[in-house]
Amino acid sequence: MDDIIKNWQEKILTTTSPLRLSGGNSKAFYGETSPGERFDTRAYRGIVAYEPSELVVTVRCGTPLAELEATLADQGQMLAFEPPHFAAEGDDSATIGGCIATGLSGPRRASVGAARDFVLGTTLLDGSGRVLHFGGQVMKNVAGFDVSRLLVGSLGTLGLILDVSLKVLPLPGMDVTLQLAMSEADAHTELARWLGENLPLSASCWYDGVLSVRLSGATTAIEPARARIGGEVMVAGESFWRELRDQQHFFFAGGTYENQPLWRISLPALAAPLDLPGATLTEWFGAQRWVRGSAQMSPSALRARVAALGGHATLFRGSVPGVGHFQPLASPVRAVHGRLKAAFDPRGIFNPGRMYAGL
Repeated sequence: MDDIIKNWQEKILTTTSPLRLSGGNSKAFYGETSPGERFDTRAYRGIVAYEPSELVVTVRCGTPLAELEATLADQGQMLAFEPPHFAAEGDDSATIGGCIATGLSGPRRASVGAARDFVLGTTLLDGSGRVLHFGGQVMKNVAGFDVSRLLVGSLGTLGLILDVSLKVLPLPGMDVTLQLAMSEADAHTELARWLGENLPLSASCWYDGVLSVRLSGATTAIEPARARIGGEVMVAGESFWRELRDQQHFFFAGGTYENQPLWRISLPALAAPLDLPGATLTEWFGAQRWVRGSAQMSPSALRARVAALGGHATLFRGSVPGVGHFQPLASPVRAVHGRLKAAFDPRGIFNPGRMYAGL
C-alpha cells in the first residue's frame, strides 16, 4: 500500500492539470461537474484495524461500502448513520471514501446523528503531496479544530481522504415498521409528540398521505411503542428503508416528476409543510424534505422561502441552467472556504469547482 501512496504523491506533484477524485462513481451526480483527469482511488482498499469491543473501525478509502458493512454485520454492528449506496442491492461500487467525502446519511440520521458525528480520525493526502493525520481512533483524541469532520462532505476539494476511523454501534435487537394514513401536517404533529414521549423511533417517511415510522431497539421497548402509535405493520420494512436510503423508492425512481430536478430541503423539524407544487417526500421527523416538480417556482424564490424558515435547499439531482447545486454562500463564509482550499490544496488541483464555482 505504501507504493500506491508514493505513486499518488508523484502524480500530484507532477500534474499540471486538475484531478477528479473518484471511487466507484456512485455519487458522481452529486454537486457540480469537476474538470480534469479521473484519479481512481479504488486500489487503496482494505480494513486497517477493527476492534469490535471498542466499537471502532479504520478503513481505507477505496474499500467497498458493502464490504465494510458486511464485516460489521458479522460482529452484530453497523454504521449507524446508514450511508446511502445509490446502487442496487449487491452492487459494491460505492466506497467508504465517497461515503465520507459526500457526507450523506440515510434514514437513521435523525435519531443517531450524521456521518460527521461518527468520524474519529482521518489520514489526508493534500495538494502538496503531504500525508496528514488528524484525530485518532478514540473520542478523547479529538480536540481543538476538528479537521476530520471538516473533511466530511467536502467532496474531495481539500484533498484525498486515504483512510478514516469510524465509531460503529451495535445492531438493534429488533426493527418494526408501522404505517398510518394521515396528512403531512398531522404527521409532523404526531412525530413531535412521539419524540417527546421518548419512543424508540429510528426513522420516518411521509409520502402521498402515508406516514411510515421505524421502531428500533429491544422488544421490551418496541412493543409498548407499537401499541402507542398504532397503524399497520409493514412486512417488507427492511426493503422499504433500504430503497428509501438509496433513492429507489417510487418517489425517486418513477412517477410524473421522475425527470424533473430533485431538491433536497433541510429545515427545522417543526417547520410547517411548504405546500410547494409537485410532489414531496419528508424524512428525518420533518427535517429533510425532498421536492420534485416545483418548476413553477424559481430556484431563487424557493431558496429564499426555505432560508426564511431557517433552512437551505440543495439541487440534489438534475440541473437548472445558471443555478448552482448548493445554496450560495454569504461572502464571509465563501472567504473561509477559499482560505481552507488554499491551505490544503494551494494549486487547486483536487476537484476544482465541485462544490462552488471558483473554489
